[in-house]
Amino acid sequence: MRDPRQDKIGHKTGAKPDNSARDQYLDALRAGALMVVVFGHWLATLPRLEDGRMVDTEHLLKVWEPAGLLTWLVQVVPLFVFVSAAASTEGTAKRLHHGHRQLHWWAGRALALARPTATYLGAIAVFALLSIYTGGRLLGPLNQSLTIHLWFLVMLLIVQALLPASVEADRKFGLGAVFALVGIALIVDLVRAGLAGPGGVLQLGQRVVDSAGTPLGAVGWINAFAVWLLPQQLGIAWKRGRFRGAWMGAGLIVLGIVWLAATVASGYPTAMVGFDLEGRSNMLPPTLALIGVMWVQVGAVLVMARPARWLLDRERIAGAVKLLCALGMPLYLWHKLAELPAAWVGERLGVPIDAGVPGTTGFWQGRLWWIALCALMVVPVVAAVVAFEIRRSRNVSSATATLPILAGGFALLAGLAVSLLLGALPGALIGVVQVLVSSWLLRAR
Repeated sequence: MRDPRQDKIGHKTGAKPDNSARDQYLDALRAGALMVVVFGHWLATLPRLEDGRMVDTEHLLKVWEPAGLLTWLVQVVPLFVFVSAAASTEGTAKRLHHGHRQLHWWAGRALALARPTATYLGAIAVFALLSIYTGGRLLGPLNQSLTIHLWFLVMLLIVQALLPASVEADRKFGLGAVFALVGIALIVDLVRAGLAGPGGVLQLGQRVVDSAGTPLGAVGWINAFAVWLLPQQLGIAWKRGRFRGAWMGAGLIVLGIVWLAATVASGYPTAMVGFDLEGRSNMLPPTLALIGVMWVQVGAVLVMARPARWLLDRERIAGAVKLLCALGMPLYLWHKLAELPAAWVGERLGVPIDAGVPGTTGFWQGRLWWIALCALMVVPVVAAVVAFEIRRSRNVSSATATLPILAGGFALLAGLAVSLLLGALPGALIGVVQVLVSSWLLRAR
């Protein structure tokens, strides 16, 4: 535990506090969000068995509508973006002040993602090839499930590339930059809905959803930038002290709940996750409704700050947070692969992993068995990955020339997108080549 006398001594002598140490609270937020994502993904995957063998999977949201309310709690991607921005604000501001190239910094971030992603897609590609030549069954039902989570890496890479612009916007406009992004999101949804359409603004959400596939509906993809840049802008503003305190946090939570209730009442979908590429969701493209989740999460960050920092002074809790942060990338990439051995073990042991009828007692029993098997299987998977990464050379610097960085970034985004859209087969077979090319281009030579 930190000696409080150190703070008093520093205050009396006028010495500047040491800001070089990592903020454990940000690490704890990142670790907590990671666990919510992992268990949320396992919960949402519903195995379907026939004669004791898995033949298909379904998504929880597609078969049980009340699950949409759960997504108000488990949609924690905005929290990841918020925390990442807060952690990177000071370093980015210093680089901007000294005229350092931000593109070089982004190349390092992209390379740090490309190398482990290439390993993951390589493993998935091997499973895909084995499935072709051995007639394997399990990959079929889980084909799309093994790559769907890569969308987050696509979004994060793009948003982080715009981090310098967000830091500069905060310097010039303060919270005005936050309000501007909210305003853009509102205008985009109004345009999608068609301002002169029937029903009035009270039917805004329904008309936004119904606009999918129309020229006006395509305008909604502007919000892929505006909405996802919002938690980044909020993270920068919070780090710079533009808003703080538990009372402010409580107000943001209330605002978020009212925001969510109002948008859903106006016709927006209840669920805050979804993979509908035709626009009938709050995710693809992001909508005004999703911003309500951001208010709630940022408010919770402010409310929990003091008690969380008190708990993090305990060595055991701080150690657990450090461990989860160290395992963050491997666990995020590989937790979906654990579904393959979990399904195989479930079949062989006759464990009741079939989802059954959503909402019934048997359904929740099956969910618990399925999550327990996934949690059990992810341990050896992550252990093997960590052992591999430890042996792997880390002394790799990122490229400094503009053309290789741009080409490598494009190849990485393309590889992730192909894998995401086409699944393990054939997506991973194509995507792994592109990500390997990206990794090569992004390295300094």
